[in-house]
Amino acid sequence: MATAAAAMSDFAAWSRQVQAGMETSLARFLPDAAIAPQRLHDAMRYTTLGGGKRIRPMLAYAAGEAVGADAARVEYAACAVELIHVYSLTHDDLPCMDDDDLRRGKPTCHVQFDEATALLVGDALQSLAFELLAAPEAAADPTAQVAMLAMLARASGSRGMAGGQAVDLAATGKTLELAELEFMHIHKTGALIQAAVLLGGMSGGALTAEARAALERYAHCVGLAFQVMDDVLDAETDTATLGKTAGKDAAQGKATYLTLMNPKHARIYAHELIDDALSAIALFGTAGQRLADIARFIIERRY
Repeated sequence: MATAAAAMSDFAAWSRQVQAGMETSLARFLPDAAIAPQRLHDAMRYTTLGGGKRIRPMLAYAAGEAVGADAARVEYAACAVELIHVYSLTHDDLPCMDDDDLRRGKPTCHVQFDEATALLVGDALQSLAFELLAAPEAAADPTAQVAMLAMLARASGSRGMAGGQAVDLAATGKTLELAELEFMHIHKTGALIQAAVLLGGMSGGALTAEARAALERYAHCVGLAFQVMDDVLDAETDTATLGKTAGKDAAQGKATYLTLMNPKHARIYAHELIDDALSAIALFGTAGQRLADIARFIIERRY
């Protein structure tokens, strides 16, 4: 028990270090609010900085650590993935989508600024993500870099995150089977989580077939477990703790894991997915410890 507690304490310190580092990196890469167009740049910084769990950057750094990648290269992949994630949240919160007014404990971008600015913030953050991943410092060689850019593009587009959101919107008010629900989440949430893991790993150079398969399996299971726990927390946790409006999915008739199973069974399912994820990364040995820590955090988190 003492060893487990010490491990989680070490992970907590590491995660805070990654979060602080991401805040510094993102602040450096984002345009200064004093540069024209000032309102847009101010909104980009408001939306991106000062909040969030930074799970996707953590996954990128942990995967990089598992394969021995240079953390200075992983920084670009981690920031690129986080910018895509923040852009997606900014657009998801718009009245034409989920229509939410709270994100990361503060007013959403369209509430703090306006809808047109929020739309442009998402567009600009998406563009900046690819600009960062195209930087010479982001990859060891051009061939690897092109593969990384293509991966992030697929994960963000109609066959990934955007496609998953489209399925989610179309499924509102409907009852989905488990396979249909997981298809949606593999795209909406899982695609970018998998990109974070693989981009972190690819920052160290070409992955062996075995290492890539292990990271893909890990990311698949972790991505689904993350969404299962999101659904549970949305139903069981208050708005102040979540930093976003609690109970919104149920109120809007969204398809969630809790429409198919009760919270107890959902938690059991999440634990099964995490066990599968941990088995997948066993080949990395102690180098994969951070990946294991993140997997455990995902099912133990309270927000």
